[in-house]
Amino acid sequence: MGHELRGSQIYNYTRICMHQRSLIKFCKECGQAVSYRIPDDGDTKSRAICSVCHTVHYENPLMVVGTLPVWQGRVLLCKRNIEPRKGKWTLPAGFMELNETAAEGAARETVEEAGAQFEMQDLLSVLSVARVGQVHLYFRAALTSDQFNPGFETQEAQLFDEKDIPWDELAFTTVKLTLQCFFADRAKGVQNVHHLNVS
Repeated sequence: MGHELRGSQIYNYTRICMHQRSLIKFCKECGQAVSYRIPDDGDTKSRAICSVCHTVHYENPLMVVGTLPVWQGRVLLCKRNIEPRKGKWTLPAGFMELNETAAEGAARETVEEAGAQFEMQDLLSVLSVARVGQVHLYFRAALTSDQFNPGFETQEAQLFDEKDIPWDELAFTTVKLTLQCFFADRAKGVQNVHHLNVS
């Protein structure tokens, strides 16, 4: 029989989960209530398990994919028109969809958010954001035009020289770190893939 979470374990587990995401309450297969416990199959993590049909519901990190587009040495940033961080600057990125590769998702987000024309290049950064259950992947992209047609999620799309990047107005830590990696690589004349953990 599996091990039930008890007492302070339940409190701590629930507190951690609520900080990261909404807890599963009902089974996606039969609609009955679920409870969190360690499955009987040798798993070591607590899972949402249906109390009736015993389906185990696994929750996995979400993938955020985007690009760092460049035109003649300048970087393209988008001013967000949606929450969170509406009015802040970001790289074009969003959640990866089913049935697309990471690069395809990054390209789609770049078209949707910036209306940019570009050629996809290699992977630039992999950022693990464990506290919110996300992994962010950013690819280099070479813009083929400096004309943009942003979608509704973007107030404006603008090119920035390194010295003009609005560092204090960036929407997310992952964007800031990716930009820093890009500029550091450029100064050294290299193109590395950066693996970072974001607290």
